[in-house]
Amino acid sequence: MPVSPRPVRDGVGATRLRVPTSGPWATIADYVLERFEHIDRQVLHDRIDRGDVVDAHGAAVRRDTPLGATEFIWYHREPPAAERTVPFDEEILHIDDDLVVIDKPHFLPTTPGGRFLNHTALVRMRRRLDNPDLVPIHRLDRATAGVLMFSARPATRGAYQSMFERREVQKVYEAVSALPPGGLPAFPLVHRSHIEKFRDNLCVQTRPDREPNAETLIELVGTGTSTGGHAGAEVVHTRLHPRTGRMHQLRVHLAQLGLGILGDRYYPELLPETPQDDPERPMQLLATHLRFTDPLTGRPRAFTTRRRLADAPLRG
Repeated sequence: MPVSPRPVRDGVGATRLRVPTSGPWATIADYVLERFEHIDRQVLHDRIDRGDVVDAHGAAVRRDTPLGATEFIWYHREPPAAERTVPFDEEILHIDDDLVVIDKPHFLPTTPGGRFLNHTALVRMRRRLDNPDLVPIHRLDRATAGVLMFSARPATRGAYQSMFERREVQKVYEAVSALPPGGLPAFPLVHRSHIEKFRDNLCVQTRPDREPNAETLIELVGTGTSTGGHAGAEVVHTRLHPRTGRMHQLRVHLAQLGLGILGDRYYPELLPETPQDDPERPMQLLATHLRFTDPLTGRPRAFTTRRRLADAPLRG
């Protein structure tokens, strides 16, 4: 990953944008205006004139900088005009010189994107710990709660990132779904499918004609009656062990089994967006455990959420 030529500013890192080296645009500014139609021309020109848009070497891009002058530009995102607040706090589970582990609440994005900037786990934690070097080593969906791990310093970041790339980290999740009228499949089971993400599509697509690239071991925790936001509903509580890390993998795999997660607005059906989150009905998916052998010390490490799924049936 290229190093940003712009420093972190108030917890927010610079955004990198790839710029085509050829095309129908005379200048980089022309491309940006077409790429982001919501940006006012004068606003962009003012930011360029202030030197807020730079190339990979930190040199300012001008209004007349021709297309092809640089492959990437860097800039700091402006806070959304009406950023949606997230009135739930993250909890620090662990902190040392190399790692920070938090318990992320539902509705809080991991990193800035779309309409969220200040209300993201990354920006909140950088400000809270006064550490601009903090970087998430993996991601959780905004709708998913649970264990999320950050690298605290660049010197050891690669060692921990490599664990995830080599799939040496054991990740465990739990989910609650409506009990299907046709009954449950035989658990435990391993579900496989081919998942692809296409640009500008909110949902991933599954391809039954392609070799599987996503695999999840699913175990039954129990069934019963929800006492949470879906009080009175008959539900099934499952434990999920993803063996791959495709986008929305767990949500898709449960939906394919007729066990769409309660509160999931993407699968099995994309529902209309709502202006506000319903705090009483978060998606019932929780990252419960992270386990791995520390690449620096060789010792086993494990982190566990302190949260629970509100709709999980009572046990015992």
